[in-house]
Amino acid sequence: MTVDPRRGDAALAAAPAPAPRARRLTRFAGHYLEMVVAMVVGMVALAPLWPAAWVASEGVHAVVMATDMTVAMVLWMALRRHRWPRIAEMAAVMSLPFVALLVPYGLGVLPGSALMVAGHVIMFPLMLLAMLWRRHEYGL
Repeated sequence: MTVDPRRGDAALAAAPAPAPRARRLTRFAGHYLEMVVAMVVGMVALAPLWPAAWVASEGVHAVVMATDMTVAMVLWMALRRHRWPRIAEMAAVMSLPFVALLVPYGLGVLPGSALMVAGHVIMFPLMLLAMLWRRHEYGL
């Protein structure tokens, strides 16, 4: 597009060109990886704070682990200056699988080990879907 400064198109001329697709994909994947690292740090750093009697139950342990991961991810997203509605959205996406799976676990249909595995297997793709849904917020 040709810009004619005499017509007042100076703002259009100053607009930055969109980042190349590969760069946006790298930024998006990097952001996802940063959140995963923050979650691991949260699990390692916050796990010792919980009483051993609490985490003896597999159901409580799953909720505690999800909470540890969510707290660290929330802090990381806040440091990256995401808006609070998006932070709350991601926190909900992370917690929902574990909370939903507590029902079959409580009914004795789902063993504790499966609760932990299934919660993580469902959580990570849901996080990715939330990021894709709000792709402009995550650099894509």
